Formats: sequence, structure tokens, C-alpha cells
Amino acid sequence: MSPSWDTSSFGHPADISLRERSALGDHLAHCGAQRGPLQTLRNGADELQGLLAGRVITSAVVLTLLFGGSWLML
Repeated sequence: MSPSWDTSSFGHPADISLRERSALGDHLAHCGAQRGPLQTLRNGADELQGLLAGRVITSAVVLTLLFGGSWLML
């Protein structure tokens, strides 16, 4: 059973239940486990994609020149 996250205390003190605290701890442990070399690689790929997406034509021309030049050198 997944925990329910309440956004209002309805006039009562806003306390976190033991089940919510446990679910939050599990979530933070899961997120922390994903912060490794793979996450760094994923972040770099996202940045590269953002850079290339903004410059689609320029990127296509540069890649064509790189591949064409390397093909001619063979």
C-alpha cells in the first residue's frame, strides 16, 4: 500500500506519520543510489542533447563535415 501524502493539516499540527517517514527514507535512498557514474553520464548526455537541439542545422553541418572529412582521409 503506497503512503498518502497530505498537503493540509486541517487546523492540527502538521506531523509526519511513521509510514510517510519510512516512504520518504526509501525514496531518498533510491534517489541516492542512482547518483553514480551512470547519473553523471546521463546528465552530460542531457546537456549535449540540449546544446545540439538548439543548433540542429549547425550540428548537422559540422557532423557532415567531420564524417566527410574523415572519409576523404581514408
